[in-house]
Amino acid sequence: MKITAILLAAGQGTRMKSSLPKVLHPIAGKPLIWHAMQAIQKSTTQTPVVVVGHGADEVTKYLGDSAQTVLQEPQLGTGHAVMQAESLLKGKTDLVVVCYSDMPLLRGETLQKLVETQKNNKGPISMLTVIADDPRGFGRIIRKADGSVEAIVEEYVATPDQLQVKELNVGGYCFDANWLWDALHRIPKNPKKGEYYLTDTVELATQAGLSVQATVMDDLEETIGINTRIHLSECEAAMRRRINQEHMLNGVTMMDPASTYIEAGVIIGRDTVLMPNTYLHGKTEIGERNMIGPNSIIRDSKIGNGCKVLASVLEGAWLEDEVDIGPFARLRKGAHLGNHVHMGNFGEVKDSYLADGVKMGHFSYIGNAQIGSNTNIGAGTITCNFDGEKKHATEIGEDVFIGSDTMLVAPLKIGDGARTGAGAIVTKNVAEDTLVVGMPARAIKKLERKSKKATSKQVNT
Repeated sequence: MKITAILLAAGQGTRMKSSLPKVLHPIAGKPLIWHAMQAIQKSTTQTPVVVVGHGADEVTKYLGDSAQTVLQEPQLGTGHAVMQAESLLKGKTDLVVVCYSDMPLLRGETLQKLVETQKNNKGPISMLTVIADDPRGFGRIIRKADGSVEAIVEEYVATPDQLQVKELNVGGYCFDANWLWDALHRIPKNPKKGEYYLTDTVELATQAGLSVQATVMDDLEETIGINTRIHLSECEAAMRRRINQEHMLNGVTMMDPASTYIEAGVIIGRDTVLMPNTYLHGKTEIGERNMIGPNSIIRDSKIGNGCKVLASVLEGAWLEDEVDIGPFARLRKGAHLGNHVHMGNFGEVKDSYLADGVKMGHFSYIGNAQIGSNTNIGAGTITCNFDGEKKHATEIGEDVFIGSDTMLVAPLKIGDGARTGAGAIVTKNVAEDTLVVGMPARAIKKLERKSKKATSKQVNT
């Protein structure tokens, strides 16, 4: 069976007081429409159709190839919006799921239940409802004796008795496609607003003696729709709780979930501990048995297993296993730390690779560099990689010892086993197993590495 979703995303969202289309406002780091797209994937089989209007170009650009878009212009109500998809879908799908793009908490599992209800329904419509004490302006659901839906009564025309009904229409539907296209052309125009409402299809069905069924939602939070910044904040809080709970159920420990912020799509392995005030953003992947935080911000980064990140900021970085950084370390785009790397407080790395076992002291800056395994970078070391016009690379070999407060003026190569004295300004390449000191640094001694048996010898200066 072919099942296609139509997402309604044409509204202006005037109460948002924003130049950004409403459906592109973020919740948990992702636009509202992203969440809607995630939900419908679990219940449909075909590429969805998104009805766009205000901000159509921006929304279409964001969606790319993930959806077909159709323009609603002018915007004459929800029934008119769905009608715009007829030319794309008529004769090409069996069921049509219709929902709003500004309900980011609506779960895919809920839409699956809706589709199953319609598959078992001999009539043309199944719909989502919720039981709630606060009607929030939703239409009331009037049931027949057999449990099917008789009518949707909007709040402004409801009788006192009808206003007491607690079952509400939340705006999610599943239609028999062939019946839908015909019914849309029979929807009457609302005399007050001059618009065509999708809810009128229920009356068309019941008048014809056809069954309309309803699936009652379990979670009231799923019904939250976004019309104002207040709704946005309510939804953000609800989504954050949901995301945190899912991670905890999957084996992640959070010392204080209320102060832990994790965006949608972040991956975290089990037995990882998140301390308070941890922020995980974007395309971040964190492995198992890590300790993150407190007061850490990680964006678009990958962290292996068994790492410790204390009060640090990572942006576009990659930590392999058993890495220890912070507090107050900063890893910028392109920073790659190998296994067992230690990085002290107030250090910074950008566009550089630190191989296995590197120790980088505090107050150091490493940029555009390649550092070999088991090298020690003394405190206060700086790679001077920018000459005012372009950046240059620094290459440091294995088993190198860089003394405190060393200035490495790129382009520069330092061979395996070399050493620099504290405060050296290195402007020329350093041969392997050589000690350089001074300003500018000069070679004074050949060194003996523990792996070699040759004796040390002086170098003429």
